[in-house]
Amino acid sequence: MIGEFPYRADHVGSLLRPDYLKQARAQREAGTISAAELTAVEDRAIQEAIAKQEAVGLYNITDGEFRRSFWHLDFLEGLDGVESYHAEQGIQFQGGQTKAKGLRVVGKLGSAKPHAFVEHYKFVAAHTDRTARITIPSPSVLHYRGGRKAVSTDVYPTMDEFFHDLGQTYKKVIGDLGAAGCKYTQLDEVNYTYLCDPKQVQQLRDRGDDPEKLPGIYADLINAGIAGKTPDMRIGMHLCRGNFKSMWIGEGGYEPMADVIFNRLNVTDYFMEWDDSRSGGFEPLRLVPKGKNVILGIVTTKKGTLESKDELKRRLEEASKFIDLDQLCLGPQCGFASTEEGNVLTEDEQWAKLARIVEVAKEVWG
Repeated sequence: MIGEFPYRADHVGSLLRPDYLKQARAQREAGTISAAELTAVEDRAIQEAIAKQEAVGLYNITDGEFRRSFWHLDFLEGLDGVESYHAEQGIQFQGGQTKAKGLRVVGKLGSAKPHAFVEHYKFVAAHTDRTARITIPSPSVLHYRGGRKAVSTDVYPTMDEFFHDLGQTYKKVIGDLGAAGCKYTQLDEVNYTYLCDPKQVQQLRDRGDDPEKLPGIYADLINAGIAGKTPDMRIGMHLCRGNFKSMWIGEGGYEPMADVIFNRLNVTDYFMEWDDSRSGGFEPLRLVPKGKNVILGIVTTKKGTLESKDELKRRLEEASKFIDLDQLCLGPQCGFASTEEGNVLTEDEQWAKLARIVEVAKEVWG
């Protein structure tokens, strides 16, 4: 059923920001409105986004990530021991780069006070009677981009100490979310898919990391953080190859990492990118064990062209050759706005895609 777990029609989380919200954020950055005034605008935009999600028939409701600039940096810089800085360049995509902002670990990791995102969750929960979901970056993200150079050797002489504290920090945050009533936490994890790309793997080797060890290190790290969940909390994980203004970073099928992703991680639901040939075939789905679900991301958020129902049903049928249809759900390949700039499509096209997902899910699963 559409309104019961697993949600047959779902989405990754981020939504295109309305123009008035973008304007308010620019005004706040310029110092012409107060933090309280920006929050009031964010509150309005989020309530409208919640209503629209419900109206198209979605049940896994997010705030669209409207209170943040990046899908990952805003959360990570809110951890004790992490600071942001103006980097020499932004994250490089095929065709451009993000704002030049980086993170580094300058103190002991932790979350002594409840993270600000706990309040973000509470706001959504207070404005929907459906499942309120929070999306946060996977803990591996704090390591992958900067590696050893982004972690103070004075604070963490060994990386084992860093990974231990990072896992415990996430355990605390997820525990705080659970205490606030959160029933669904989603980890956004791009690094396992980057590890499927030979070019990305070589870059890791060049900087001194061992790509053969990282999958296991990340699995232990993620599972340590997930251990903080309450018994009734579901853990989702989104995997993609980069998303910024409809651009991408990595390419390559999931096969090299599939066994680790599906069988070592204590995750219930996988939001996976499969909207074009960069993601390879559906064969890795054969490794998904019973009891786990995959939200098949075959609706693209990178362009506005609306997928036909027949096309989506055909691809679902192809995927079901490797996994039971009852373990599949339908969704987009990524968020619509991993950063506040958003992808290259209109809000009307965004909502049409989400409505199409619900429409097809009802016809396939009832």
